[in-house]
Amino acid sequence: MTALSQYDRLEATGLWRDAPDSQRREVLVSLGDATLVISTLSETALSHWSLPAIHRLNPGKRPALYAPDPEADEVLELDAPEMIEAIERVRGAIARARPHPGRLRLILGLGATTAIVLMGVLLLPDALTRQTVAVLPEAKRAEIGRSLLAEISTLAGRACAAPAGVTALSRLTRRILGAERPPRVVVLPSAVPDTLRLPGNVILINSALVEDHETPEVLAGYLLAEAERRLNVDPVQRLLEDVGLSVTMRLLTTGEIAAQPLHEHAAHLLVAAPLPISDTAMLARFGEMQISSQAYAYARDVSGETTLALIEGDPLRGQPRDALLPDADWIALQEICGN
Repeated sequence: MTALSQYDRLEATGLWRDAPDSQRREVLVSLGDATLVISTLSETALSHWSLPAIHRLNPGKRPALYAPDPEADEVLELDAPEMIEAIERVRGAIARARPHPGRLRLILGLGATTAIVLMGVLLLPDALTRQTVAVLPEAKRAEIGRSLLAEISTLAGRACAAPAGVTALSRLTRRILGAERPPRVVVLPSAVPDTLRLPGNVILINSALVEDHETPEVLAGYLLAEAERRLNVDPVQRLLEDVGLSVTMRLLTTGEIAAQPLHEHAAHLLVAAPLPISDTAMLARFGEMQISSQAYAYARDVSGETTLALIEGDPLRGQPRDALLPDADWIALQEICGN
């Protein structure tokens, strides 16, 4: 994402606190491809910040103060010139690539005015939805995703974030979904379906997927299922189909979406049935990743009756299986919701 290869995996030390009343602690800061990773000096991850969302609290001053977003309680203090320069160059590159609000409104407004006239005569509402999905910038998708996550957290509880568990989850996610811009996977303690995908490359999972099963193959299967669903239905399209034409038109013409439709969509996601996926598509994904499909099949149906195709078509049936995670990582992941 940074497009600045000379800063790939740049590291420096800094001071970090996770709440206004917390004591600052010395941490290791790593600049990756899409995230800023804050770890203990022994390299245990404490926090992951998305590069597009990083906010500078004191522009032009040293030491530099950063937050993961303007509303966050976390604060990172940096005095390393090379790291500060790298972050500022990354932020500048992202800012230049991101449409400016005024320009975005003008372009969307002029384009939408013409489009609306044509659509009123020739096209159907689903065409307006498809057009909005196609032109929505990544920064706006990420903003919508953060807003939906906040709404869901108020209904289902705060995300689980034990540091060792977060690190293990990140490793499993990269193993299952690839190291190239993997999604942010968030574990919620209760009241959510097995998995949910949000705009902005975010996947929510129910803590039962890590707490109630003996191996990570079950969670791996559910993550592969979400990857397959993403090919079929864009989460922004699902949002717009849920909130209706007037909200879609406002988003297309102004780049904004009100809080109430987001709240209603968040509540709907918590009770909606997951979109179905064919067994053939799932078996292809298990085969591509060289993962057994049996644990996932029995997690969905303990009798195996409705998931027989996944059991009999297991691409690793009768073959030796490498562990997806070391035992210590799996134990840490199972305890991600612990204090």
